[in-house]
Amino acid sequence: MAKALKVAGKILAGRGPAEFALAIDAMGGDHAPDSILDGLELAAERHPQARFLLVGDEARVGALLARRPRAAKACSLRHAPEAIPGDMKPTAALRVRGSSMRVAIDAVAQGEASGVVSAGNTGALMALAKIVVKTLPEIDRPALAAIGPSARGDVVMLDLGANLQCDSRNLVEFAIMGDAFARAVLGLTNPTLGLLNVGSEELKGDERVRVAAETLRDSHLGTNFRGFVEGHDIAAGTVDVIVTDGFTGNVALKTGEGALKLMRDLLRQVFTSSMPARMGYLLARPALDRLREWMDPRRYNGAVLIGLNGVVVKSHGGTDAVGFAHAVDVAMDMVTHRFNDRIREGLALLPSPAQRLAATPR
Repeated sequence: MAKALKVAGKILAGRGPAEFALAIDAMGGDHAPDSILDGLELAAERHPQARFLLVGDEARVGALLARRPRAAKACSLRHAPEAIPGDMKPTAALRVRGSSMRVAIDAVAQGEASGVVSAGNTGALMALAKIVVKTLPEIDRPALAAIGPSARGDVVMLDLGANLQCDSRNLVEFAIMGDAFARAVLGLTNPTLGLLNVGSEELKGDERVRVAAETLRDSHLGTNFRGFVEGHDIAAGTVDVIVTDGFTGNVALKTGEGALKLMRDLLRQVFTSSMPARMGYLLARPALDRLREWMDPRRYNGAVLIGLNGVVVKSHGGTDAVGFAHAVDVAMDMVTHRFNDRIREGLALLPSPAQRLAATPR
């Protein structure tokens, strides 16, 4: 595995083998640094050969790290005296060069680490990643991707808010990145893809989604492209990868999160409404425990800003150790499975505009 990490680091950073698998922002998040270090203690057990660059206040983090032997063995600590507050605007965060988030991202940009994981300010992380790590030369815009539950298993969705307005080329690039993400993180050999639309019929939607669909049908992804899908297809698991613009994707994401919360609240009300209901809960508890485990949001912690010269994973700010460890798992999967290399390979197979024009019937 150590060899795989070195190879992946070279591919992702583009500046020679990376010394560290991941840089970790120790000061980002609602419960930092304790939850971050607890998560690293779990992650170090799962990835015993990996080395992490832990960035944060040396005096504070060092004392806590000493109490977590597995994390201490896997980490090198780098001092960063400042932390980005959760309410700081991205433009202001760009000027705080001594923050733990900035120093961790600088390590990726300089080729020291293959990726970064932070539970800090989302807007600041996205802005810093785009400006410091920079977008892959072949990609017009990076996208925010995440994994969620469905009736058929996990589903990948992008973009979730990085780009509110997209053209057809952006959507095609998102599809290629989503395909690579599903292969690297979910381990799927032939993930199916769909474009989120207002209907499944070919004539539905605006011109940009219709052009993107036509391009995907003619591409190397054509055999796995299932055309247009609708909102209900997300939870149904009709396809493995849902592609859309950031505005629609973010609305769909927040709607899904609200629906899950409503379901949990309603179940709680039902099983606490009366004594017979409480007795029914005791009978149903084993099945409900399995449902709770399946829908545990910590399993899906770790949104990824993909299309950059390195791996950038955003953990939920309020997550606990289990959730942060999962975000580290996502980043490690992307590093070890040559994620950016897969994107380059996919983009190279797309027909150029000249080739598409030549293939158009006259």
